[in-house]
Amino acid sequence: RLLLCFSALPALFKEELRNEEAMEGKVVTLRCELTKSASVEWKKGHTVLKPSEKYKMRQKDVIVELVIHNLNESDA
Repeated sequence: RLLLCFSALPALFKEELRNEEAMEGKVVTLRCELTKSASVEWKKGHTVLKPSEKYKMRQKDVIVELVIHNLNESDA
């Protein structure tokens, strides 16, 4: 009798986040690509970001985006 055990490989960054420049009061989109589809949690420091008028999260398969509206200095 043969027993096979598979451990799921974690999702890794295929394309990591890049620094983006944008003007205060405007919108910026941060984008990354994962090696496989996985649930993503966006954080600023230790604070988990939640969808709101300011933050919009989008995910399509392995492409994950965070859209930040009405940029200000504290978003750096």
